[in-house]
Amino acid sequence: MAPPRILLCGDVLGRFNIVFKRVTSVSKSNGPFDALFCVGQFFPNNAEEVDEMMRYIRGDEPVPIPTYFIGDYGAGALKLLSSAGSQYGFKTDGIKICENLFWLKGSGRFNLHGLSVVYLSGRRSSNDQLIGAFNGDDIDALRALAEEPGIFDLFLTNEWPQGISNRAYTSNPRPEILDPSGSDVVISELAAELKPRYHIAGAKGIFYAREPYSNNDAVHVTRFLGLACVGNSTKQKFIHAISPTPACSMSATDIALKPLDTTPSPYLIVKDVHMNESTKQTGLSLDVQYWRYDTSRKRQRDQSEDGGRLCFSFISTGSCSRAEKCQFVHDDAFREKYLKGACFDFINRGKCERGSGCKFRHSLSFEDDGSGINLNRPNDNTGVASSEGSTGRRKHCWFCLSSPNIESHLILSVGETCYCTLAKGPLVLDHVLIVPTEHFPSTLSLPSSSVIEMQKYKNSLKAYFKSQKKATVIYEWVFNHSKSIHANLQVVPVPLSKASYLRGHFISAARKSGFEFEVIRPGEFITFTKPFLCMAISVYSADDHGNDAWKDLKRSFDEKFSFFYVELPEGTILAHSVEDEKGISPHFGREVLASLLDQMDRVDWRKCKDSKEDEIRMVEEFKKKFESFDPM
Repeated sequence: MAPPRILLCGDVLGRFNIVFKRVTSVSKSNGPFDALFCVGQFFPNNAEEVDEMMRYIRGDEPVPIPTYFIGDYGAGALKLLSSAGSQYGFKTDGIKICENLFWLKGSGRFNLHGLSVVYLSGRRSSNDQLIGAFNGDDIDALRALAEEPGIFDLFLTNEWPQGISNRAYTSNPRPEILDPSGSDVVISELAAELKPRYHIAGAKGIFYAREPYSNNDAVHVTRFLGLACVGNSTKQKFIHAISPTPACSMSATDIALKPLDTTPSPYLIVKDVHMNESTKQTGLSLDVQYWRYDTSRKRQRDQSEDGGRLCFSFISTGSCSRAEKCQFVHDDAFREKYLKGACFDFINRGKCERGSGCKFRHSLSFEDDGSGINLNRPNDNTGVASSEGSTGRRKHCWFCLSSPNIESHLILSVGETCYCTLAKGPLVLDHVLIVPTEHFPSTLSLPSSSVIEMQKYKNSLKAYFKSQKKATVIYEWVFNHSKSIHANLQVVPVPLSKASYLRGHFISAARKSGFEFEVIRPGEFITFTKPFLCMAISVYSADDHGNDAWKDLKRSFDEKFSFFYVELPEGTILAHSVEDEKGISPHFGREVLASLLDQMDRVDWRKCKDSKEDEIRMVEEFKKKFESFDPM
């Protein structure tokens, strides 16, 4: 197949007439084109210019080709995008605003005509903006993607990476590009970690095509393109066409080709470099400023002593299926510290963003490190006897990977923050659990990185069961924090012939038990008597409301209450909140499914346990069938 043909555009500023007139003209002479990506401010500068844009959004004028934008700020943006965001939630492949117009919200990755596209929407802001600004969760999501195998074809940002042009070996370090306005150091760090083949940005009002530069720890080069504003007075280029062959279909030889004008990466530290006059004028000291962009140096500072990321599978279980092919470090000394209660993030990166909320030690020694967590002192919200502390919790928990009680032969797949395991005494064949690797009382307690990985497992299991002609039911008991329960999602496959009966069966069972479910459909957002419950539903709905809902949920969750929820195959969620667990059976979810599937003799898992030999056989059979779906 021919490579996709892509148009790139700088700050639109609501000037839809100019943009789409140019797109139509270019398409007639050099098209057709498959998509238009817009970077920089997409909306107008003032309210008087909104009418032109709205004619296209209302459908009075057509948007000629599929158009994607990340510059979700400017006049009219908040009003228009607030309703779109709440209606459609978070979709990494774009929220549809009107025919052929899609908003790339937050950060994410998607595939378009074979191209792997990653993006960061909005600009950095000190305010807690919901629209028009990116946040720490958006950045963390991209950094998590950077650890995954594969090459990103396009990286879209609004602001430029700081330092893209002020290097001694750049042949055209134009003075106006050295102006720090419209640039961001965070973009530089992400570009260095993601290593895209093309990085496209706006927000500076300048067209700039930098020479390709090489990447640290990668064979391919990156081409940076900065695009000017639409309708700019200096006639600088605001529309640019590219036709890249997707990296996934290129040979290793073609990927590694370096043009003659390739330069070193602008984000690498260079020793003994002399600042030229333009660099001095900016006040940047290269030795001070650029260490942070070099990911290998960054790992040496913030992670383990040998500069490599630790393999969580090895650290937590003592083994790794990737063996010598694993790109992460297998270190017995650090594994011993982890088993003795040290926080994995602290060991791996030298810091933990959960701070005092973390239940593990922020120290590599065995004495109190001042963090409020001590092996001999309990964490107040663990619910564990004071003589045991975090080590006691890990020792007696069936799901903590370092616990001697865990039955590791049931584990199906291990990620960085979650793992998947066969259920002990399964209700049906392939009944599995998704479990966070660290000891959290519920999925509501998980950090954003764990939420992302948990969702990957959910989606993969749904796809796997779909290939088996089965639907997927997911349920969880969220207990109040007085109990030290290790969070787990129960994932149960159901024959397609019975999937349509699930909702009615659960509602009927609830009424027989003396309570009513709240019913929430995908994309629906309603008010509950307990606000945290509404937030909980939005996190797990088919159209995920994303990080904003997750933050609201964590702020609103009332730990004095518990609740049960079940996610049905079509995305509808049924939930019930209780002040204590006496109002609903702790086995309610399993009881309802056992009744529907005619498996009432398997309601109590303890009465239907299999032999260890049978469990090992079932695990191996599942792994073989699940291998192509396993996100890890």
